Amino acid sequence: MESLCATTAQTFFHFKPPSISHSPSSAHFLKGNFLKPINKIKQFPAPYSRQFFHPHHPSHRINLTRFIASAAPAAAGNDVADKLPADILVTETPEPNSRVRLSVEVPAAVCDDCYGRVIKEFTKQAKVPGFRPGKVPESILVSYVGKDNVKRATIESILKRTLPHAMSSVSGRALEDSIRISTTFPEMESTYSSMKSLRYDVIVEVVPEVKWNPEDGYKNLKIVVEIDKEIDAQTAADQELRRRHKALGSLKIVVDRGLQVGDVAVLDVSAMTIEQDESTAQSIPSAESKGFQFDTEDGDRVLPDFLDSIIGIKRGESRSFPYVFPDSWKQEDLRGVRAQFTVDCKELFYRDLPELNDAIAEKILSGCSTIEEVKGILLQKFLEMEQTAKEQATDNAILDQLYKMVEVDIPPSLFEDQGRQLYGAQLLQIQV
Repeated sequence: MESLCATTAQTFFHFKPPSISHSPSSAHFLKGNFLKPINKIKQFPAPYSRQFFHPHHPSHRINLTRFIASAAPAAAGNDVADKLPADILVTETPEPNSRVRLSVEVPAAVCDDCYGRVIKEFTKQAKVPGFRPGKVPESILVSYVGKDNVKRATIESILKRTLPHAMSSVSGRALEDSIRISTTFPEMESTYSSMKSLRYDVIVEVVPEVKWNPEDGYKNLKIVVEIDKEIDAQTAADQELRRRHKALGSLKIVVDRGLQVGDVAVLDVSAMTIEQDESTAQSIPSAESKGFQFDTEDGDRVLPDFLDSIIGIKRGESRSFPYVFPDSWKQEDLRGVRAQFTVDCKELFYRDLPELNDAIAEKILSGCSTIEEVKGILLQKFLEMEQTAKEQATDNAILDQLYKMVEVDIPPSLFEDQGRQLYGAQLLQIQV
């Protein structure tokens, strides 16, 4: 089966509007949509021990971009940033793993305006003995509230008002829950105390940029898709019909003959590796089993050509034979290994099945009156499954080829999100 990829490949990501958090040392009592309470915010992560980026990726080169964030009102997600009395300076620096560092410099004019707002708010809310609400002199108010508390509230106000403006350069690119204020609150307090202005850094993960190598390699890309024979709808439908038919029968003990195709045997199986000098060396635990119920109709699925070596074995009989694990065996360390198998037949059964006719159609598949109807419904079901499997196999084959042709710096948060989804899916599967 072949698919032709002749159009531009698409990278599928779903990004929600960004939310913002900051380090535990940052402000914690300012309520708003941009700065959340400390019990809900995430600490800025330590440097990652594993870096997922190409050794020659251009992000290794420092590339500073300076711009002036306008003081005019700006949209930020579902919120609108209010107007500032002066512009702020933002320096954008690319970092590995599709991250961007925004270094924000807030001028004194903005800081003074935020200080004024904080004083005004405290004036409204503070109940200072001897003064009417709203009539407290600033010096007495600051002394009553506490100079440090006023300073912290001012810094929080600055962050809340300037951050939406600073984020304008990555608007639409920032990943959800990836925005972190990396500057600690004590550092911001120190800067504000000494300079009456504020500087802080923001780290944000952005949508990764996909680079093609070669640039037009995805055009006219020819993909060969290999489909497993077990996906074949007709084969799968026949196997399902046989499984349902067998479920209606009963097992009876074989007393006068050896193992035949269609029988079920209870076996004890052991295996030892064979060295070059033809001596046996060590056991193979993964190939050993006690009381193994072996259905001869599934023989090749258990171990290719294993059935041929034990056909005719009788109850109570033991049989030993050499075997070479195929190169396609799922356990890699056993591929091509020469082994000596020993099989003891403990029990031997044959199936006593009802005749496959219309009389048992209802028992095989509820609502059906004929075997032909059963076959048709089963075939239709597996045709749909076959089409889904082919589409999935095609997607996987295309992605496998595209993977070899692109360079992309994946943000850690995408790995974490994928890990959480897989972990959640496994938990649901365990519960079921």
